[in-house]
Amino acid sequence: MHAMLRALGGLGEAWCPVARITIQDVAREAGVSVATVDRVLNRRSGVRAETVKRVEAAADKLAYQPDRLAARLARARDYRFCFILPTGTNTFMQTLRAEVEGTAERLSAERVRIAVRLVDVFDAMALAEELESLGDDFDGVAVVALDHPAVREAINGLVDGGVKVVTLVSDAPGAKRVHYVGIDNTAAGRTAAMLLGRFIGQRDGKVGLIAGSLALRDHVERQFGFEQVMAREFPHLEVLPVREGRDDYEKVQAVTVALLEETPDLAGIYNVGAGNRGIAAALEAAGRAQEVVFLAHDLTPFTRRLLVRGIIDAVVNQDPGHQARSAARVLLSSCEGTPIVVDQERIRIDVFLRDNIP
Repeated sequence: MHAMLRALGGLGEAWCPVARITIQDVAREAGVSVATVDRVLNRRSGVRAETVKRVEAAADKLAYQPDRLAARLARARDYRFCFILPTGTNTFMQTLRAEVEGTAERLSAERVRIAVRLVDVFDAMALAEELESLGDDFDGVAVVALDHPAVREAINGLVDGGVKVVTLVSDAPGAKRVHYVGIDNTAAGRTAAMLLGRFIGQRDGKVGLIAGSLALRDHVERQFGFEQVMAREFPHLEVLPVREGRDDYEKVQAVTVALLEETPDLAGIYNVGAGNRGIAAALEAAGRAQEVVFLAHDLTPFTRRLLVRGIIDAVVNQDPGHQARSAARVLLSSCEGTPIVVDQERIRIDVFLRDNIP
């Protein structure tokens, strides 16, 4: 045994398990019953204010951390979460759905059930009605949000009814959501502008800007960051008015065809949203795929191939797996009244070129 401990500890050092502080320890320190500690830690009523302070002080002194998994398994019912994701051909969103389903499978053993509902998130009233239909069927909701008054009110209604809500990928900051799970989209737009401007270089020309919908806050923020850097760093390039394609590659292709026909001196395209297949098809049909610098979002099977072929020059990425897992963790933390690990839940911006595709 001693030999094994030395081998594990290294250089003769042995390790020992650290005793876990239990709810019974907190009860003894505070001089109250275990039931009283349970009521205080779970924020239930019926405990005097001075007793609450004594229990909280004892828990802080002992650095008590509840066994969240044990408490979850001991619950009389499962936690129920609903992820509301977009319909349509957006490959990133389809990947996000697959990641949510994978997260649901992993959490099912921990008494967590996750349902997925699909809705046209570009339609504010349809999204609001879907949110309102949830009622008290779920403990938590993660939604790809539209920043619209009807959607904000629907989120607020859920929160007022005791449902924890996080926004996912696209935010509605005026709502009472507990957390936004997604990248800093203004910074993502600035990153895209710096890359595109550097790739174009000193030649004059125009830059096309395509978005899914300006009702989506993530698209608006990317546009803002992009135009901010383009105006400051690359004044010789003219950014054209944004065109909307609703993240549908056929609509995006039609928008791009018109853009190419109307703009013979087009030097670059920045696609704020999805539908990159449509842009690539239009560029190739016009014979301008190697001439026009093309910046896109999200590493998908399509953007990977287009990067390798040199049609897309760079991809600004967000990790859908991280976002799915983070949304579930944040909902669990909110339901259980425990703090999140901020650094763990921060979704970073990745930049991929042909040479560093993972």
